[in-house]
Amino acid sequence: MIRLLLLLPFIGLMIVPFYNLREPMLFGFPFFYWYQLAWVPLTSLLTYIVYRRVRDAG
Repeated sequence: MIRLLLLLPFIGLMIVPFYNLREPMLFGFPFFYWYQLAWVPLTSLLTYIVYRRVRDAG
């Protein structure tokens, strides 16, 4: 069940019209870019969490 967390980045980046916006800007970057960049460390964190839980359960 914990493996379903790996679907979050897929779903979050799959729906492009949701984040195809210019505002709000963050440090001069439009939302379109910083939303995608925010998923990079978040995906790494989710992968680590799933890995630890699956490894410890086995």
